[in-house]
Amino acid sequence: MTIPTKKKMAPAASKLYADDVSLLMVLIDTNPFFWNSINTSLSFSKFISNVLAFLNSILLLNQLNQVVVIATGYNSCDYIFDSSALQNHNQKGESLLQKLEEFVDKDESLCRDDSVDGPGFSLLSGSLSMALCYIQKVFRSGPLHPRPRILCLHGSPDGPGQYVAIMNAIFSAQRSMVPIDSCIIGAQHSAFLQQASYITSGIYLKPQLLDGLFQYLTTVFATDLHSRSFLQLPKPVGVDFRAACFCHKNTIDMGYICSVCLSIFCKHHKKCSTCGSVFGQAQTQDSSTPDRKRKTSVDN
Repeated sequence: MTIPTKKKMAPAASKLYADDVSLLMVLIDTNPFFWNSINTSLSFSKFISNVLAFLNSILLLNQLNQVVVIATGYNSCDYIFDSSALQNHNQKGESLLQKLEEFVDKDESLCRDDSVDGPGFSLLSGSLSMALCYIQKVFRSGPLHPRPRILCLHGSPDGPGQYVAIMNAIFSAQRSMVPIDSCIIGAQHSAFLQQASYITSGIYLKPQLLDGLFQYLTTVFATDLHSRSFLQLPKPVGVDFRAACFCHKNTIDMGYICSVCLSIFCKHHKKCSTCGSVFGQAQTQDSSTPDRKRKTSVDN
């Protein structure tokens, strides 16, 4: 008589093939000028408490989930939390708060209050680049890895000077099939993040009630990529595809594009400031001359 043997349990590494294992890169906006100018009931301390509760829920959904937090300041950005680097998971909250406080103090020391008007711009392009670099490092670590995605908790206005860097990061995320989710906590929409979520097939949401931020985070952004195909998640009503000109950093509806480097300008220039290509005369001036000659010849 043969005695049935118990099946050996699969090692933890093989579970990484599951579709519900996520690597969540969270980008939090710590711009001090934005948080000082916000006129809602959501303070920075309450915002961080909601984020901590959300991160704990992500780690509780699956023991193999990984969370990395990047602080996006006014002058700099830095990693402040990595769940895979902690030996004692009971101290993850204290570690995050300590590094966040150190980062905010360092970022505020680099700011000049007299040189900033209004909420200012946070360094979103830098934090996106850091998140993508971390994801590429995970991709190259081996075939077994969680499915990455990026969540931007952003409130500061768009920085027109970061348009090129942000678009490059968006196209890099699209090529790597990394969705960029956006949760806007500011008063106005973000055209850059609207394009980022649309191009990378992510989720863009601007909560109507910031008091329920934790509910928005858990019901919308806690879902893994596999479960999103079964859920009815919110979709943006419209996407602002306007670009920012390279000369004045203003958002424009129509402009001139360099045929060599694809730089965008709001006015006609004789020379491209990016690649140095020499332009001809504007088409509006050249097209009017032949039409006038053609009309005079017909009249005669």
